[in-house]
Amino acid sequence: MIVVFAGTSWDGVTGSDRLLSTELAAHTEVLWVDPPISAATPDRYRYGASRLGIAPQLRKVSQSLHRLTPRALPMHTRPYVKVSTAALLRSQARWALRRLGRRPAAVMACNLVDVLRGWEPGVTKVLYGTDDFVAGAALMGHDAAQVAADERRQLTNADLVVAVSTVLADRWTSLGARRVALIPNGVQTSAYRNLSELSPAPEVAALRSPVAGVIGQFSDRTDLDLLAALADDGISLLLVGPHDARWEPERFPALVARPNVVWVGRQPFDKVPSFLRAVDVGVTPYKDTDFNRASFPLKTLEYLGAGKPAVSTDLPAVHWLNSPLIRVASTPKALVAAVREAAAEASEPALVAARRDFAEQHSWASRARALAAELGLPRAS
Repeated sequence: MIVVFAGTSWDGVTGSDRLLSTELAAHTEVLWVDPPISAATPDRYRYGASRLGIAPQLRKVSQSLHRLTPRALPMHTRPYVKVSTAALLRSQARWALRRLGRRPAAVMACNLVDVLRGWEPGVTKVLYGTDDFVAGAALMGHDAAQVAADERRQLTNADLVVAVSTVLADRWTSLGARRVALIPNGVQTSAYRNLSELSPAPEVAALRSPVAGVIGQFSDRTDLDLLAALADDGISLLLVGPHDARWEPERFPALVARPNVVWVGRQPFDKVPSFLRAVDVGVTPYKDTDFNRASFPLKTLEYLGAGKPAVSTDLPAVHWLNSPLIRVASTPKALVAAVREAAAEASEPALVAARRDFAEQHSWASRARALAAELGLPRAS
């Protein structure tokens, strides 16, 4: 069994940790550990867990995947409390393992919470890094010096560090990580296999072609000038995902108020295909920052998995993918031209098939196989 200390709740935004863990369950049993909740946690982050009692909650998700929702003290992320938080997480994970009658082959931390210490010999300790924690500290409202110290501690405790990008792999190697594996983000290709049979989401019925879609979170990572340029040129925009209220509090509302722009906010993962069904071109409009250069955007492969052409700003992840199916454009003028070119060939059957075939090579199932191999697990039948 592998214990996955997740960065987000199982019922929260579906991210890399959940997608990888779901496929990893084909190779071994997985105990997914939600971020802890306390009596002070707002209801919107509790996902149905009771405010009463102090006992952790253990649930069965599937035959080979179990979910633990642990408890912590109020204000458990504060500097003087989070030491106890890590100890409580480790203790409650062991409690769940005893309940299940299992011993862990590996424990995997998806953030910098101190959960990799104190395991018995033979347990492989893994840090799964999807972002540059230090470069993203300001974006997350954290102290960069403290994050850097937590990162060094986690790297020291990890037997294996999994990085989603070459930038992260190189950085953590230079910081002395014992063993680093490059396993980029993937795509759940099964979600898009019957895309043509889906009806486009009704929210976008009023948009005229071409429609450029952006799936993700709208925050300081996003280049609003690029989105505005598309709308200025008469291209319709479909924006799917939450908006960080601190980012562009005036310009973003003005953008989504335009008649050729539809913003549908946060959506469950299973509704994403119906939105991509309505899109002609998928866009990854990231700013050129250290944090973004270290990332591996999920959305670019999602677009290709849906058979849609992809246009992205110039990121190392795009160069690693090294595919002519992804157009690169980083200025407003170049992005508009690339989106219009891509829209003109969006429905060509041969290109639709090529995009899907390329995405299949980068499926989450293939990423799970790579991690299973790093951990010495048997191949799934």
